[in-house]
Amino acid sequence: MSFRVVNIRSLAWFLAVAIFSLCMAGTTLAQGKPTGAGPPPNNNPNLDDRIRQIDEGKLRGAETNAGVEEQNQKHVQAAIVNMRDDYKRIQILRNDIARNLVARKPIEYKLVTEQTAEINKRAGRLNVYMLARVPDEEKPDNSAELKSEEMVGALVKLCKLIDSFTENPVLKNAGTVDSKGVAKAKDDKTNADRDLLAIIKLSASIRKKSESLSGSQ
Repeated sequence: MSFRVVNIRSLAWFLAVAIFSLCMAGTTLAQGKPTGAGPPPNNNPNLDDRIRQIDEGKLRGAETNAGVEEQNQKHVQAAIVNMRDDYKRIQILRNDIARNLVARKPIEYKLVTEQTAEINKRAGRLNVYMLARVPDEEKPDNSAELKSEEMVGALVKLCKLIDSFTENPVLKNAGTVDSKGVAKAKDDKTNADRDLLAIIKLSASIRKKSESLSGSQ
């Protein structure tokens, strides 16, 4: 199964907006009063010296801002790398689960526990940047516990949810939406949110049940 970097661009956009907002707020607080601002001190009547001091202060301020911007870019790039890793790894785990299901192998509950725990962790991290939301009436009920006989069906459903999420047009076609496609893009985003939240919920349920059954093997 091939992985396309273009699928990450939408996720990276959510990340860039979030980090940029935080960094801009931090920069504003850190800058404080610009160097060289305010009236010249009374003990320095030399106007040329004062102008030079102001210019030097502005230069230092520009250098500081450039350093902050460079650091911000490093944070964004590092986070995008982590998101790409999470996104790819979820698909790899999905393929491993699907391969065992197709081969009709007996469920190895310890392995399933590890796989679904990792899917849950990585999907949760993606959601930090996607901020997935669904209407209140669609919020999942977490009270029901999976039965042993439902495990195969639950794993199949998890694989399908991951397929739906990773193939969503809002992730595949980021940056190509025109004004006529805004409404559809919103619908696609809603579907991506719904799939991601369902992946988080279902992977947690499967992990919990498989963990309880792993001692019987």
